[in-house]
Amino acid sequence: MKVNTRCITLLMLLFPACLWAQNKGKHTVAGTVKDKSSGETLIGASVSLLELPGAGALTNAYGFYSLTAPDGSYHLLVSFSGYATDTVEVALNKDLSQNVSLSSGKELQEVVVSAVRNNKNLTQALMGVQKLSTAEIKNVPVLFGEKDILKTIQLLPGIESAGDGNSGFFVRGGAADQNLILLDEATVYNPSHLLGFFSTFNSDAIKDVTVYKGEMPAEYGGRLSSVLDVKMNDGNDQHFVVTGGLGLIASHLNLEGPIKKNKGSFSISARRTYADLFLKLSHDTTLKNSSLYFYDLNLKADYSLGEHDKVYLSGYLGKDVLGLKNQFGINWGNATATFRWNHIFNNRLFSNTSIIYSNYNYNIGISSNNDNITIASKIIDWHFKEDLQYYFGPRSTLHFGVDVIHHTLNPGVIDASESSSFNGLDLQNKYSLESAAYLSHEWKPLDHWNITYGARLSVFDVLGPGNFYSYDSAGNATDTATYTSGKIVKSYVNLEPRFSTSYQLSEASSIKAAYARNVQNLHLLSNSTSNNPTDLWIPSSPIVKPEIADQVSLGYFRNFNDNAYEFSAEVYYKFLQNQIDYKNGAQLVANQNVESELLFGSGRAYGLELFLKKKVGKLTGWVSYTLSKSEIKIPGINNGTYFPSRQDEPNVISIVGMYKASKKWTFSANWVYNTGYPVTWPSGKYDVNGQPVYLYTSRNGYRMPAYHRLDLGATVITRKTKNTETSWTFSVYNAYDRLNAYTITFREDPNDPTQTQAMKTALFGIIPSVTFNFKF
Repeated sequence: MKVNTRCITLLMLLFPACLWAQNKGKHTVAGTVKDKSSGETLIGASVSLLELPGAGALTNAYGFYSLTAPDGSYHLLVSFSGYATDTVEVALNKDLSQNVSLSSGKELQEVVVSAVRNNKNLTQALMGVQKLSTAEIKNVPVLFGEKDILKTIQLLPGIESAGDGNSGFFVRGGAADQNLILLDEATVYNPSHLLGFFSTFNSDAIKDVTVYKGEMPAEYGGRLSSVLDVKMNDGNDQHFVVTGGLGLIASHLNLEGPIKKNKGSFSISARRTYADLFLKLSHDTTLKNSSLYFYDLNLKADYSLGEHDKVYLSGYLGKDVLGLKNQFGINWGNATATFRWNHIFNNRLFSNTSIIYSNYNYNIGISSNNDNITIASKIIDWHFKEDLQYYFGPRSTLHFGVDVIHHTLNPGVIDASESSSFNGLDLQNKYSLESAAYLSHEWKPLDHWNITYGARLSVFDVLGPGNFYSYDSAGNATDTATYTSGKIVKSYVNLEPRFSTSYQLSEASSIKAAYARNVQNLHLLSNSTSNNPTDLWIPSSPIVKPEIADQVSLGYFRNFNDNAYEFSAEVYYKFLQNQIDYKNGAQLVANQNVESELLFGSGRAYGLELFLKKKVGKLTGWVSYTLSKSEIKIPGINNGTYFPSRQDEPNVISIVGMYKASKKWTFSANWVYNTGYPVTWPSGKYDVNGQPVYLYTSRNGYRMPAYHRLDLGATVITRKTKNTETSWTFSVYNAYDRLNAYTITFREDPNDPTQTQAMKTALFGIIPSVTFNFKF
């Protein structure tokens, strides 16, 4: 892989900043914070020196921390939500390594562990950040009783569901493809199973979930609206543990244990649905010979090579298979692999080097009479990332690195049998190199003031081999340019500045402001109302320019009752450039000249997000409300004026509650409401030779009916000892059986041809489920 020299040059210019002088009379204590019972590193644990107010830090994505202070004796205070706080005496007369292991509430059995009521939400400079704990994900009731990350984050402010049976989501008015979804740093292009009924993320394998809504750190790039960063469990390096669950349509199993105690561990998680097994019981031969299932497998291992080096190897494999006898079949899936090497150069400089592979593909088979057709497409990424963190002291941390991705996009291959009336087609591959160098500085100039600023220099090179076309205003090809392998067809260079700050008004409140520019060079083409496995990804090209978003935001944050409650109010405005839409009747699939079907314009999105969360006590949960607007303006559509985008849902409300009634029983519920999304419906009709022809006057001029739903859940622990636990989880999806519209179509009234009927299709009514869970 050829690393872009411009990014390397920038990194070389930035790196000397790390060599700023070591302060005389000061020393550094650094180390890793872990779970005592499993050896799992803890992300975001708070580490501070009691004798120095304001001298604190949070552990990074690998549990590493670093604190620098004047010579002296101190008490190192380490805390993490749900764990017993630990205090360690340290004498800073030289640089020290100090690892800390915390005991969780489960390990302490009857000892009450108070949740650490930190005020991180007030002090951190970043805005629009949401984190979910595994306990919250576990207790929120969702479809079929399966714990689901993607469905749970849609209950947070500023994040809207794309609808029933759809794992896509919209963040602050952005389209579904404007979300970067990462699993152990690997890009997941289609995060859905069974056309969106499930997500690709098996919660048994998940350690940490963080969502950045626009103002993401400089290390992230490539999407406009958000980053969903999901990290898998490392595994248990102390003892073997088996957990799992048996549900009505799916089961899952997780196995983890030490490779070598205190040195390395592994984790294996598997999940499969078995709706296809019930089809075998049908007397209908078509159903009996049909397929309907998915499976996924998460694997991870880590090993410490010494005090300063640790390596990780993780992977994911998921596949969906849907087939109607031997007449039609579709399968799609993701495969990822990540190799990471953590290296501690010294107590101040931490490095993570990653090599990442990602593969998304789908295959469609159609058999009818003499026609046997196969359609296939895939995306393959090879990704190298070098990320470094330099800790100047408790008030100053530098993040910098390089990020290089080689994309290979195969838009489609159509194979047809010799007897078929269709011709085969092999669309040319599209190659590109996406490179970036980034620098970000976290700075605390005063005890009550935090600033994070930086920039990302992104370079996107469109590469040969291939033919590249020019088109006239009617979409006809007028010229063809041919490039050989490795030749640069077009380069786009963009500087993406990022800035955010928080200012504490008091111990219980703060205000924040942020600005960020994000650039996107991979674009999803879909003219359907939901995300499909066959949606087409294309890279920027001489015709398709990078999408650009500039977002500004302002927020007020306040905690109550010793940080037991969190409240926030955020407003944002986002201006979007080079947005993509389609000509009426555009053909996107298997089209060599798909760029001739595209239209380009601008967009804007703005809104208000309110969030109230209760973190401790028997009753926990949150209430969120989003008031927003998302519009797009495309020359040639709606007379060139702004019109609502597909993701424009002005009012979204979510209420989530979890109640710990006793040591055995936990109850949960959530209620959601959102305004119906915009759709294009006919405004009238006329008759042509006895056939009705519908008249469409405006794009997205109507709305679907409002959507609302209540889900209920309960978990009872039937057996619990030191090493074993069994429980039952009961849930009811759509408890009051609301028939929310999935689609609305139109037809002539069979009793009066002059009238038109609107036909509503609802996907789900009330759905109960039950799952048996075990751990030993």
